[in-house]
Amino acid sequence: MPQTLDQLPEGQAASILDVEGDDAVTVRLLEMGLTDGELIRSLGAAPLGDPLEFEVRGYRLSLRIVEARRVLISDLIRHGG
Repeated sequence: MPQTLDQLPEGQAASILDVEGDDAVTVRLLEMGLTDGELIRSLGAAPLGDPLEFEVRGYRLSLRIVEARRVLISDLIRHGG
């Protein structure tokens, strides 16, 4: 069962499987580079836990938890360093 992006532990990476929904938020997430097969890494969260920060396509991206829950990811990709 796929996980959602908000479940990705800090420092871990995964591949994006899909963005759920069919509205303006979905289109915006896709335009920001959250497309099928793209590698994304969790960088952490703001002090109160929301928003979350990620690295995708060589840039940093902050998403609210409700947005991150729309992004389905594959199993974690384990890597050193």
